[in-house]
Amino acid sequence: MQPGLSPLLLSRLSEFIAIHMGLHFPPARWNDLHRAISSAAYELEFTNVEAYVRGLLFAPWTNTTIKTLAGHLTVGETYFFRDIRSFDVLEDFILPQLLRSRCAPKQPLRIWSAACCTGEEPYSIAMLLDRLMPDSGALDISILATDITPQFLQKAADGLFNEWSFRGTPTWIRDRYFKKRKDGRFELAQKIRDKVAFSYLNLVDDDYSLQGKHIPAMDVIFCRNVLMYFTPEQAKKVIEKLYHSLADKGWLIVSPAEASHTLFSSFTPVELPGIVLYQKIAHSELTDSAPGSPIPSSAASADFLSTLERLSAASSSVLPQAALLPEPPAISAGSQPDDCETVSRIARNYANQGRFTEAVEWAEKALAVDKLNPAHCYLLATIRQEQGEGKIAMQLLMRALYLDPDFLLVHFALANMHLSQGRRDKADWYFNKVLNLLEAYSQDDILPESEGLTAGRLGEIVVLMQLNLPRPTMLYKSEAV
Repeated sequence: MQPGLSPLLLSRLSEFIAIHMGLHFPPARWNDLHRAISSAAYELEFTNVEAYVRGLLFAPWTNTTIKTLAGHLTVGETYFFRDIRSFDVLEDFILPQLLRSRCAPKQPLRIWSAACCTGEEPYSIAMLLDRLMPDSGALDISILATDITPQFLQKAADGLFNEWSFRGTPTWIRDRYFKKRKDGRFELAQKIRDKVAFSYLNLVDDDYSLQGKHIPAMDVIFCRNVLMYFTPEQAKKVIEKLYHSLADKGWLIVSPAEASHTLFSSFTPVELPGIVLYQKIAHSELTDSAPGSPIPSSAASADFLSTLERLSAASSSVLPQAALLPEPPAISAGSQPDDCETVSRIARNYANQGRFTEAVEWAEKALAVDKLNPAHCYLLATIRQEQGEGKIAMQLLMRALYLDPDFLLVHFALANMHLSQGRRDKADWYFNKVLNLLEAYSQDDILPESEGLTAGRLGEIVVLMQLNLPRPTMLYKSEAV
């Protein structure tokens, strides 16, 4: 721990931050908290960090206080079309149904990007809508984007982005919607910027209102990679408020790491490959269910997919087909790339498009070329897991560990696999191994094979997942008999 603040002060400060901002700083993250508070004190020209902290503990917290702290406590780590499966589901399943229902009679379509950070997420939604509906002016469509950090909102409104915001984004999207400036940054097209309205909002506030007006009922809410930073109590409160902010039959989209049938028990879960969606359905509309209980996810999925099949048959002439992701590099007949990197990149490209059969084929080629490369084992394991081949994926991950016992992301993948199978002790062991290996990295280091994930971010995720690990309940002997 850095010198300067006592554990008692840090403990009380973390409690106050949890109450006013929802952010969770357990003892394992007190070094991060100390650095952030020191930075905030320096910005406000406090020469004594302890004096600044004591002021926070004994003075009323205002919006100005929260806004100042948010710039130092929150992580501005995002990029365009992050977690592509969320956007695939939005494009292929959710939006076609919503857009058709808004055509006649004309009704508003409302989408909210909560915790929008520097704007990449809501702008990705806007670009997706532009491809689906080039003449979207005929419909009443609005995208609201909110965040607790004013600096992030200002950067988002400026519409200027660095190369780092495009990692994993197809080149044609940047070419189509951005213009490169002389300073090396990319300026977003005005027509896309005009589709998004940015505003300040603290998700733990009791009242979700903007400039005195309550947020209207939303059809889709994106709230990804933020709930994991909240205390469990605040996360539950925020989820409840998001539920009430949705229109009936509206959709909540969270990150895969945040999916939880317990936390989202008021929603109807809809499980699709690689993602779980949460839909708000009035209890009066639930059939064959007891009052207050959601439809089982499998039944909801079947009904949802059945609806999609009917919609797709009728929609080809109604909506223009969205532009497809670019094809992987063409390989001439009878020839093969002669370097592993190219073969591996082709496999990743196919996997990002959800074309797992082709992805497996090319990942196996990469492994055949270099059998001792653990990264190829890891890549093939992730694809097999997406196909539901958990046993094969596990074998490949263990093979990767044999080749490289310190392959950090393999340990993380194994922890998640054991956790999903109810093996809490093994999951905890692998999570601890991840934390031990992370000690060799600085907070801002990009982890190998992670596609941009920093060591600090992974450490935060692991700590929060460990805190939320289900623990066995001890039974009295009389209850166990």
